[in-house]
Amino acid sequence: MKVIIIDDERLAREELKSLLSQFSFIEIVDEAKNPEEGIAKIKEHQPDLIFLDIQMPGMNGFDMLKKLDEIPKVVFVTAYDEFALKAFEVKALDYLLKPVDPERLKETIQKVQLPEEEFATKLNPLPAQKEKVLQAGDKIFIKDGEKCWFIDIAEVRMFESDGNYVKVYFDRFRPLILRSLNSLEDRLDPKLFFRANRKFIINLNWISGIENWFNGGLQVSLKDGEKVEISRRQAIRFKELMSL
Repeated sequence: MKVIIIDDERLAREELKSLLSQFSFIEIVDEAKNPEEGIAKIKEHQPDLIFLDIQMPGMNGFDMLKKLDEIPKVVFVTAYDEFALKAFEVKALDYLLKPVDPERLKETIQKVQLPEEEFATKLNPLPAQKEKVLQAGDKIFIKDGEKCWFIDIAEVRMFESDGNYVKVYFDRFRPLILRSLNSLEDRLDPKLFFRANRKFIINLNWISGIENWFNGGLQVSLKDGEKVEISRRQAIRFKELMSL
């Protein structure tokens, strides 16, 4: 199995090469110290697997993958655990924290040896998956730190933009997911969810009251008592969609 290591830290590359040397079927064909060099080496060698750092000067590992036409299997190796969710969103084979634990690396190598179709790595989901709109009855998986939930999308009463994350409101929980509100909006059924303003998307079925608000906007009350303003522009759209 041909492998390329892409990391801007020389010592990190040397450590990983040493750890991988115990696996006889792995051939490290090259290494790269930055994403630009990594792209060139991948095109040259067509590796089966790359070990890829995330935080690198000029371009991070996720941006590097976007520039590839054909993406090999990917194992992210990084000192930061906040990128874990995004790593699995791009179908990474695994996610290793530095310094790499030898036993944890063995688990990763075991995954590498599983059937190709089980861990085929693509940057984007298949078109049918990417375009699928989440409707009432569809289940969603949410992970925030060590906590996980598997809930019906209809249980979510609203989404709130919070920097690079989105806060998901359901029951008494408010976990964060690494995603933009705009990209999330594309996945939601417009019959169920409505973009109230730049920061909020609300579940229409959770609205318990509505009143006129400042500057031509609206304010909605949700069944749990929370209030969300619908901006003036979105209020016009809301009235057009919901009026008889």
